[in-house]
Amino acid sequence: MKYIATFYSHFGAIRFKREAPEGVTNIELRPVPRDLSSSCGTSASFDASESFTFTEDPTEEIEQIVAVTEGSYKTIYESPNK
Repeated sequence: MKYIATFYSHFGAIRFKREAPEGVTNIELRPVPRDLSSSCGTSASFDASESFTFTEDPTEEIEQIVAVTEGSYKTIYESPNK
């Protein structure tokens, strides 16, 4: 399944790619889709299983993670600082 993560800073996106959570593959950094809000212009598109969960961000860099569904997004993680 395809997911997109947005970040508070470009450094956060780069760090996510370098220190990817377990089960995350095929990470590509790209501009944030217009339908998603972000504090910086970089997002990470990645693959993970449909059962992928993300409950805590130890780096506090991730704004949100969404699952890409048919023409829409489903939020699976949202920063408590958002």
